[in-house]
Amino acid sequence: MDIETETPPKVSLIITTFNNEQTIDECLKSVFELNYPKDLLEVIVVDGDSKDSTAKIAEKYPAKVIVKPSNAPAAYNYAIKIANGDIVAILDADVKVEKDWLNKLTKHFKDPQVAGVGGGIETWNYQDVLPRCVGYDIKYRYSRLLRNNSIKRLATMNLLLRRSVLEDVGGFDESLPTQYDTDIGNKITNKGYRLVFEPDAKCYHFNRPTWREYFRQQLRYGRNTLRLYLRNPKLIKGDRITDFGMNVQPIFLLVAFTSAIFGLLFGNARFMLYISAFMLAFLLAYYIACAVKISTHFKDLTAMLLVVVYFVRAVAWTLGGTITVLKTLKNGRTSQIG
Repeated sequence: MDIETETPPKVSLIITTFNNEQTIDECLKSVFELNYPKDLLEVIVVDGDSKDSTAKIAEKYPAKVIVKPSNAPAAYNYAIKIANGDIVAILDADVKVEKDWLNKLTKHFKDPQVAGVGGGIETWNYQDVLPRCVGYDIKYRYSRLLRNNSIKRLATMNLLLRRSVLEDVGGFDESLPTQYDTDIGNKITNKGYRLVFEPDAKCYHFNRPTWREYFRQQLRYGRNTLRLYLRNPKLIKGDRITDFGMNVQPIFLLVAFTSAIFGLLFGNARFMLYISAFMLAFLLAYYIACAVKISTHFKDLTAMLLVVVYFVRAVAWTLGGTITVLKTLKNGRTSQIG
């Protein structure tokens, strides 16, 4: 007896790019090697006017390539308007996927309450120590989703969403160059929809290979995370991926820094140097404990480098948040004068 198989959904896969010539070829190659019906897969590449050969490389593939200077959320919203699929798949341009990636994710949409599905994240440039350690941290944080059915957000580097739900919540916030995934996840779950994590649907992310690039990335995250929290203070409590402990680290660093300044400048405030030393010692102990846990989990002693990674990230977030506060205060004064 023949068993009738359900037709998979039409998927519009969106990739936003900007100066990704190092990875875009492998990314698109993996997309067009997917074990998914070709007539049910539409690929849209939105290039933010790259200064390198990203767009030319993308044009070698049977994808719809659009050059449109914009940030990622604006590019997503534009692509969604011209997309034909009922499901919108989002991949970063520095990601490549396994052949059954799309099949493993789309099966979850049989449940009408499921609005989005995200997959597991591995490290593309695993051979390099810094990217490998950053990847360990990301993978460990995502493993916490397996113990929690109440998922509030998933990274857009590896995510499928119902187009109808995206339209229902008003799409992505174009004023957030980063952290828009937290915002869209919050809007979706507040509407009563569900997000699902499928760890077996793996992508391989090209993590920042140098300390300078990693710091710049985290600086942007810090600036936009605080902007998001100023708009929606409830989000500061964090989630399974970015928990409250991560969110309060910039406050600890800021207190340590200001205490040290006051302690050095004012003789009657020398005690504040002890406060600064305590804050820094507490953070160091916390970072060591986390690094030991992850080193043990992945059986790799090089993961102890995460102690430095965590400190660099906290400094970047602190500086980024401070820049946001100063700009907010400046804009507030300007509007009052105007």
